[in-house]
Amino acid sequence: MERDGKHLYGKLYLPENVDNPPLVILSHGFGANYKSVEGYAHYFVDNGVAAYVFDFNGGGLGSRSDGKKTEMSVLTEAADLEVVLDYFQDFSGINNQQIFLFGASQGGFVSTYVAGTRPDDIAGLIVLYPAYVLQDDSKKRNPNPELGPETSRIMGIEVGKIYDIDAQSFDIYDIMPQYHGKTLIIHGTSDNIVPISYSERAVTTFPNARLVVIDGAGHGFTGKANEIAKIESIDFIKNIISEK
Repeated sequence: MERDGKHLYGKLYLPENVDNPPLVILSHGFGANYKSVEGYAHYFVDNGVAAYVFDFNGGGLGSRSDGKKTEMSVLTEAADLEVVLDYFQDFSGINNQQIFLFGASQGGFVSTYVAGTRPDDIAGLIVLYPAYVLQDDSKKRNPNPELGPETSRIMGIEVGKIYDIDAQSFDIYDIMPQYHGKTLIIHGTSDNIVPISYSERAVTTFPNARLVVIDGAGHGFTGKANEIAKIESIDFIKNIISEK
């Protein structure tokens, strides 16, 4: 797959002995790569659901896609995700009417944006500790991005001014009401990067959302929190499939 001449690297996992399975497209977080969500992909496949993981252009450390980090923003990542979505809408071997978006942190933010702008194409939305804080963070870091420095650093990673320009060009909470499908938000109470209050606001902003709170979990799930997120996610997917 390509966007604007830039190659997108990804991996498709198909369950055995399942004809036309539903598909989950998994989006990684800021500074990460597909491996950070690959464990969820394996879990979905083991439960009869196809999964696609990929690296955003200019995405993060160890990325196998093209592009520079200084060219990356939430909107370039949304454009990447739309390329993936378009590809699988015409892909034989999956149920094209049952495509789910799954995103972690910034990947959850981007998945929310695409779900809101392409609501009829998404069967369900799952976001883990979604980075809905990033627009407020951007305004604090660089209140006038057009006039700001050409590059800046976020959590040790150099990004270009396009990151803040695009982040401040809209309000993600205005996008949420446009997605009327079911949304699952999973967030921990000890997240010190994205306060859970952002997801508490989101669950009342989406038309049809549920928030699963994991006590003591931080930004990035491990151990019991990881298992809870996997089980909640697959149950969410199977419940939607059973309704169709």
